[in-house]
Amino acid sequence: MEPILSIEGISKSYGNIKALQNVSYEVPKGAVFGLLGPNGSGKTTMLSIILDILKSDAGTFHWFGKPGSPDTRKRIGSLLETPNFYHYLSAVDNLKITSAISGRGNDQSIDDVLKIVKLYERKNSRFSTYSLGMKQRLAIGAALLGNPEVLLFDEPTNGLDPVGIAEIRELIKELAKQGKTIIMASHLLDEVEKVCTHVAIMKRGKLLAAGPVNEVLANEDIVELSAASRSELISILENFPGITSMKENGNFVQIHFPFGTAPMEAINRYCFENGIVVNQLILKKKSLETKFFELTND
Repeated sequence: MEPILSIEGISKSYGNIKALQNVSYEVPKGAVFGLLGPNGSGKTTMLSIILDILKSDAGTFHWFGKPGSPDTRKRIGSLLETPNFYHYLSAVDNLKITSAISGRGNDQSIDDVLKIVKLYERKNSRFSTYSLGMKQRLAIGAALLGNPEVLLFDEPTNGLDPVGIAEIRELIKELAKQGKTIIMASHLLDEVEKVCTHVAIMKRGKLLAAGPVNEVLANEDIVELSAASRSELISILENFPGITSMKENGNFVQIHFPFGTAPMEAINRYCFENGIVVNQLILKKKSLETKFFELTND
C-alpha cells in the first residue's frame, strides 16, 4: 500500500544547531503515527516542514505518493500551537472565522465537528468559559473542518490535567477508527504507547528508530540467574537457544528473550543437566520506560 507520507533525507539547521539530520521514514495510511522524543529533538521542526511552514535544507517529502500541490494542504488538518481563538466569541463563531480563513468547511460541517469533539451542547458558550481540555478539543475540531484525510497534532495533551488528557486520547482513538491517518508529536512515552500504532523516535535531530510500536518499543523478558561459579554458568548459557543477549549484573547473569518467550523450567533443567545448580532464577519484564531510556540516553 502506498504510504500517506514519505520522508527522505530531511535535514534542517538553525545556524550551528542541527535540528534535523538526514531523517527518513514512511507513515502508512490509517496509522496513528507518533513522533516521540525529548523536547528539542526536532519533532515540531519536522511537522512544520511537512506542512510547508518551513523549508528544509536538504531532502524531500511526498504526500499521497506525489510532491506537494495546492490541493494537498486541503487534505490535511493540523494543530501545531496553543489554540488561538477569540475568548469573547462562541465555539460556533470561532469555527466560522477559522473556516473563512482556511477555506475549509461550512455551517453544517461546523455542527458536525462540534459533535465529534463533544462540544455541540456548549457550541454557543464563550471560549473563555471552556476548560483547557475543551479548548483543546475545539482546536481539534478546527483541524477537522473540511473532513481532511490526515491530521497533524503537536503535543495535543500538553498542559492538560489527567481528565483532559484522557478525553484527548479517546478522541484521537475515535478519529482513527473513522479512517483518519493521524501524525502526532509527543515527548510522553505513555501517550504514544496508549494511542499510536507506529512510532518514530527522535533525539537531537536524529532518527533512532521507526516502525510499528510493538516492534520499536518491544518489551523483553529478562531472566536473572546466579550460581556458585558464574563463569561456568555463562559458558553453558551461551549455547541455550532463543537468547537475544546476555550480560553480567553484579553477582548475577542476565539473559534476554523476546517478550513472553522465556522458558523458565527449561533454563533450570538445562543448567542442572550441564552440572550447574542455579541458586536464583527470576523472571523480570523490561518496561517500555526502560527501553525508551536506552534508546534516547547517550
